[in-house]
Amino acid sequence: MKIDRTICMYCGACAGTCPTLALVLEEIRVRFIPEKCNNCGMCEMVCPVGAIDLDAEGDA
Repeated sequence: MKIDRTICMYCGACAGTCPTLALVLEEIRVRFIPEKCNNCGMCEMVCPVGAIDLDAEGDA
């Protein structure tokens, strides 16, 4: 998973939708916990700006 931090608005939609709590909204960033992720794709679908790419590798 990759989160494009140049367009992420830190709205928390992804963290609020994640059923496994693999995304956590912190004060100024979204933290990704890969071992909790089940690749369901909910975060990618709800991101209003398209900042999440589940198929990409890199710093989440």
